[in-house]
This record gives sequence, C-alpha cells and structure tokens, in this order.
Amino acid sequence: MTTTAPSSNVTERLVQVGQIQARVLVAGTGDPVLFIHGAGGLWWDPFLDALAEGHTVYAVEHPGGGESDALTHLPGIWELVLFYDELLDALELDTVQVVGHSFGGMVAAELASNSPRRVTKLVLIAPIGFWRDDAPIPDIAGIPPETLPGLVLADPDSPLAAMLIPPADDPQALFEAAMRMASVLHFIWPIPEKGLSRRIHRLSAPTLLIWGAQDKLVDPVYAEEFTSRLRDSRLELIEGAGHLPQLESPDVVRGHVLDFLS
Repeated sequence: MTTTAPSSNVTERLVQVGQIQARVLVAGTGDPVLFIHGAGGLWWDPFLDALAEGHTVYAVEHPGGGESDALTHLPGIWELVLFYDELLDALELDTVQVVGHSFGGMVAAELASNSPRRVTKLVLIAPIGFWRDDAPIPDIAGIPPETLPGLVLADPDSPLAAMLIPPADDPQALFEAAMRMASVLHFIWPIPEKGLSRRIHRLSAPTLLIWGAQDKLVDPVYAEEFTSRLRDSRLELIEGAGHLPQLESPDVVRGHVLDFLS
C-alpha cells in the first residue's frame, strides 16, 4: 500500500519527538483516537474517515517509514513504545483511545501495557506480538510480492490486491515500499515475540479484537493468545475477511469499532 498525501479535510503535522520528526495526519472532532498502522504504511483510508466522523484521529507514520534516519535512534521495541508515549505528550493527549492494525496492533498493546492509565480503550485489528510454533507467522521479508494478496486477503482477486503491490516499473514506489518494510522488520525480525507476553498483564484498557476469519498471515488462533491474557476483552471474528478486515468488510468492522469507542 502506498503512503498518501492528506486530503482536504486531513491536516499534516510534523511533531518533534526528541531527535525524531514524526509525521501525523489529523482529522475529525471529538475524543482523541491514536491510529497506529501496519507494514502497509500510513495512508488515509475510508476506515479512518469513519473514525474521524466522531473523533479526532491522529494517524502516525512509523519512524523510519519515510526518508529519515529515525531508526538509528530506536534500537528496539522498548524505545519505539517510549517514542509513542513522548509523542502523546507532544500532542498534549493525556489519555487516548488507541487503534492498531497488525504491527501497529503490537505497538498499541505494548503502549497500553507500558502506560495503562493513559490508554482508555484499545482496538487491535489482527495484531502480531506473540509466537506459536503450531501457527508460525510468515517472515514478511521473504514473501514474494505476487503472493502477498493470497496471504492477506480473503479474495486475492479483489480490487484491493492491486493496492498491495507497488508497480515494478516505478522505482520511487518500490523504494518507498522497501523503506516501509524496513521500518517494521527493524523491530520484529526474525519473529514478532519481543516480550509482550511478559508485559501484557499490565494492560487494563477494555479491548476489542477484530480478526479476519480467513487471515492467512496471522492465523486467527492468535486471538486466543490475546483474549486469554487480557482482563477485559471481546473478539469479533469477521467472515469473508483476511488480514485487512477494516478494508475487506468495512461496514461490519466500522460498526463494531464505532460502537466500542462510543
């Protein structure tokens, strides 16, 4: 997926967090919601539009996802979590609801575990963060681009498939995709288990888990790993969706999320 420029109703803010300049897209009015994206990159999609109808949405580009040296200042997941905590300070958001997808879900869970009083509600969409030998998560660095739609989409022939693969004849798009991938692999390679299982007991926010029933990238069995460890959670398994349920079944997911955050 490509990183998009903000549309007319979305403003772009550059926020200095220590030595890192964070790119944040902001839209909407109401209680604040922090959105943390997955490996596909930051782009303003209809799901964020729906969130912005009743909330002020802050969608943050992962450090290193653009042309910057941010990753040199963030050697591991702990520093990344502290970056997000400091970013919330810079945005003057004492408390916030957080929505995270995939790798962004892992970061959101880590943030809520580290700062349980700061995160009031949590939505995790197909999050990573745990590891099961009986359901290994594929190494995204080694996935051939042409096979990606079959892993993340319930229908690999849907129009969404074209959004997942940068054009082979577009060097800039290929470079940007490589940068986005590197910004995620920096924190999760070789496997995404970085200690969340030792920290998640601190997470106190009510949590909604959204999972595509046909997710072949992060098997829905991982939902059990989260619900078994969370104090207050509920799971919505979305039929006819894979790893991108918010885009594959937008009406269903939007209904669950907006009802939960209201």
